[in-house]
Amino acid sequence: MKLVLLGIQGSGKSTQGNLLSRQLKIPYLSTGHIFREIAKEKTTLGRYVKETMNAGLLIPDEKTIHIVNEYLTRKEYRKGYILDGFPRTTKQAEEFKNNVDKVIYLEVPDKEAIYRLVYRNDTTREDETLPALKKRIELFHKFTKPVLKYYGTQGKLVTVDGTKSIKEVNKEILNSLGKQLIKNQVKAWERKQKIILVIVGLAGSGKTEAAGFFKKKGIPIVSFGKVINDYVDQHKLPHSNEIHKKIREELRKKYGMEAIAKLNYEKIRQALEKKLLVAIDNLQSWEEYLYLKKKFPKVKIHILALYADKEIRYKRISRRKYRSKLYGEDRDINELVRLNKGSAIAFSDFLIKNNYSLEDLYDKLESVYRTIYFS
Repeated sequence: MKLVLLGIQGSGKSTQGNLLSRQLKIPYLSTGHIFREIAKEKTTLGRYVKETMNAGLLIPDEKTIHIVNEYLTRKEYRKGYILDGFPRTTKQAEEFKNNVDKVIYLEVPDKEAIYRLVYRNDTTREDETLPALKKRIELFHKFTKPVLKYYGTQGKLVTVDGTKSIKEVNKEILNSLGKQLIKNQVKAWERKQKIILVIVGLAGSGKTEAAGFFKKKGIPIVSFGKVINDYVDQHKLPHSNEIHKKIREELRKKYGMEAIAKLNYEKIRQALEKKLLVAIDNLQSWEEYLYLKKKFPKVKIHILALYADKEIRYKRISRRKYRSKLYGEDRDINELVRLNKGSAIAFSDFLIKNNYSLEDLYDKLESVYRTIYFS
């Protein structure tokens, strides 16, 4: 397993790195450690690194990337490693060739990190004076925060609340790796309970984005809205509230209020045969939820509701290239009352307010994912 630990100074990287190293039986090291080891070698590279460090100079970005990539190809790191504080820039991340499995970001407020380093330590290093710490934290936000976004788009980023106790942070990291600590022994996490995660919300609340997040996790997605969208596209009809309403009413007249769930039953069943966790994008009615409960009695069903203010939802929809006119109070009322979606939203196990950035939404979804997967 190849891990990267990122976080501002004082976030607890070294504490967790050393702890994880013992638990996972893989080496923990930083770029500083790598350079110090290479500087001991009687080679051209070793002399270069030693002379550069002794002169108090920083090793150039291109050279750092090359050195780290080469160093980690050594035999002792074939089974994995825990790398502290690298890559520090997006360029380093892009050129890092070691196929990182997970990037753990220990999130700690700046004030908390400074307090830990300055006020809790009896001795303070030269690089841990208040001005020095503030400068390093500033550089982290400027250069390393984009690295988090880079790995987030690859589905490799795990954000952990670093303000919790050492034990709690460690447990959360292990859970994110599919591991658990039993009698001081790390065991592979084995989930046997099958789960259906149902995503519900009004138009523009972020259901598609949420489904995309879970898809990156390798979770099969069954889209309930696809039934009507495909029908409209196949018959070359306009995507309007009136057309969608008419088609939905016809389907419900034929199959009942649980129509869309019935039409997707086989897809869900097949997905559950292959995976323990399946997500449904856009539950249409409370009756569909009851239908799923009846048809899959041994499966745990969680409802995730997404909420966003009306003005924000309407603006998001109007900017779409596809179905950009499907919004307004009439549609909201129709979905809540006539479609009976309101009951499912009110009965949700998780409610996420999605008024902000996509990054904020993903952070909240990550928390939901860990809760349902490792509970």
